[in-house]
Amino acid sequence: MMHILYLIMQLGRREIASRYRGSVMGILWSLLSPMIMLVVYTFVFSVVFKARWGIGGDDKASFAMNVFAGIIVHGFFAECVSRAPGLMLQYVSYVKRVVFPLWILPPVVLVSALFHSAISIAVLLVAQLLIQGFVHWQVIALPLVMLPLVLVVLGVSWFLTALGVFLRDIGQIIPVFITVMMFMAPVFYPVSALPEAYQGWLYLNPLTPAIEMMRALVLAGHLPSVGDYLLYLALGLACALLGGLFFRRTRRGFADVL
Repeated sequence: MMHILYLIMQLGRREIASRYRGSVMGILWSLLSPMIMLVVYTFVFSVVFKARWGIGGDDKASFAMNVFAGIIVHGFFAECVSRAPGLMLQYVSYVKRVVFPLWILPPVVLVSALFHSAISIAVLLVAQLLIQGFVHWQVIALPLVMLPLVLVVLGVSWFLTALGVFLRDIGQIIPVFITVMMFMAPVFYPVSALPEAYQGWLYLNPLTPAIEMMRALVLAGHLPSVGDYLLYLALGLACALLGGLFFRRTRRGFADVL
């Protein structure tokens, strides 16, 4: 098991390095890209649409931190899901010529996405420290709080990676799916902004609990309730299990199709 974890981490490092190879600014793009989008979204929603947020205050800086927290969660999801359908096509030599544990490829992408998310979270915490003068001690529980999201994304990635081998059109659908998931989750608005009759529907999006928990933890220092967390964790475990089983069942047909 240890050699598999080592292989995942080494491939993850190579994935991160290859992304910025030849770039003048290198890894700084992992900071600049979300920050540029943050400025644009904050202007549109807080200045143009006059949106306000209750968590962390009603000023534009607090609004920006709330939006940034949502962008981090959705960005992690989007990076993994957008890559998943084409993974086997990208590493087709591993499928045909080498005895290789193909199931580790989605976790490798996940490690790369976690790295970029960790940088963005560090930026968020530094911003909170500069703006509010403190960081809630409860943030030490953030890895545990985000664990269910990681399991959900892993399961979806395994499923889409396998499906992408047999249904190439899935690569055209995914960008639309990612956009829908962004606007049907409270990335740019709080759940309370919706009429009460529609708020429950928002929680059908698996990103919603992660965004709400992360905001409450980082910006208000509130730990999630045990019941809500265990329910989300159960969803994550079920998603990872089903996605892994689907990948395993379809794995034998990859070489025939590719």
